[in-house]
Amino acid sequence: MALLDAPLGKTSDYPDRYDPDLLFPVARGENRRRLGLNDGRWPWFGADLWQAWEISWLRPGGIPEVAWAEFVFPAASPSIIESKSLKLYLNSLNQTVYSSAEQVAEVITQDLSSACGAAVQVKMMSVDESGDAIGRPGGFTLIDDEPVSDVVYDYAPESLSSGGEDVTEHLCSHLLKSNCPVTGQPDWATLLISYTGPKMDRAGLLRYVVSFRQKQDFHEHCVETVFTDLMNRCMPESLTVCARYTRRGGLDINPWRSTETGQDAGPRLVRQ
Repeated sequence: MALLDAPLGKTSDYPDRYDPDLLFPVARGENRRRLGLNDGRWPWFGADLWQAWEISWLRPGGIPEVAWAEFVFPAASPSIIESKSLKLYLNSLNQTVYSSAEQVAEVITQDLSSACGAAVQVKMMSVDESGDAIGRPGGFTLIDDEPVSDVVYDYAPESLSSGGEDVTEHLCSHLLKSNCPVTGQPDWATLLISYTGPKMDRAGLLRYVVSFRQKQDFHEHCVETVFTDLMNRCMPESLTVCARYTRRGGLDINPWRSTETGQDAGPRLVRQ
């Protein structure tokens, strides 16, 4: 299906009957070909963590139930799910009767896995479970006050450089902004970078982050672009890149890519 056929940016009727066909997959392949990755072997481990805050259904007696959930899409899945289609799909559960949250989770797991072409993990949680949101994870250094004299707002991977002795660093910027490729609406995120290798030039890294300000792309594609650019231009021995995007339409998307197994998206941040 062509992206122009997606519901994003169009007027939509919000359904009240369960309909898994509302889910609209978008192939990952085109963006990866733009990054020079054509053979199906990606230079990362990773996943996309979605947090869904507007989930509801009916109990057998007719009383509504509410919950929030985490969906983990493997980075190896053939497709991502267009965000508005997921919102419409979740709304289609609102007037459907389910016996338990576990049954809802089973239905969502099956539907999301079928739509994206790989096994999706679904974890349902009570709205009484919130967890503690933080500004940035412990041990991460904020780079947003680094001096940059030649700021640019168009994608500038040439800003990146590294050199000197090998270091292990955890760097953070709250200034990542990109734009939806369909609607042009702004998407805001905190970018988290952990690496071991030649020391990255922090001013150049900040210039690079800011250069995404007019870039139009999906969240997942932006993170894969950052990961690929850092690997190609800074040549770290190990690298993990995560973007914690702010919520829009009751959903936030948090992709991460890493050279290492066992990584994850980390804790929820205050802007979520």
